[in-house]
Amino acid sequence: MLKISTSRFGEIEVDEKKIVHFKNGIPAFENEHEFIILPYEENSPYYYFMQSINSPDLAFLLTIPFLFFPDYTFEIDDETIKELEIKNYDNVFYYSMITIPNGNIRDMTANLLAPLVLNSDNMQAKQVVLEKSNYTTKHRLFPEPAKREG
Repeated sequence: MLKISTSRFGEIEVDEKKIVHFKNGIPAFENEHEFIILPYEENSPYYYFMQSINSPDLAFLLTIPFLFFPDYTFEIDDETIKELEIKNYDNVFYYSMITIPNGNIRDMTANLLAPLVLNSDNMQAKQVVLEKSNYTTKHRLFPEPAKREG
């Protein structure tokens, strides 16, 4: 077990086999290569934190995009398949980073343009920017409330 310090969770012990490795970091955080994915709350199927192993203040809020966007689809390019050594697609997990504008949970958005792809067989991951996609970095998780007339 490895002890890491975090600003959100305090000091935690993590199983080194569960550390997610980003060979090239993630865009805008190229020097961050190791993270642990933790549930937002115990038994939370919707939200996760991706906590940096080396930077206590760095954690991203994630979701599994298919839970909110059942029609979400994309193909992983051959370069990513090779880089992550994907052999069994049943062991590949997909996450989207979430943004909470102005701290308003009702306005949360998911980045569907650049999903995180994780091969759980070897814990290698990559944030993939989809080419020629209609997806954006800001898809609302919850529909906007209907405007009342009158």
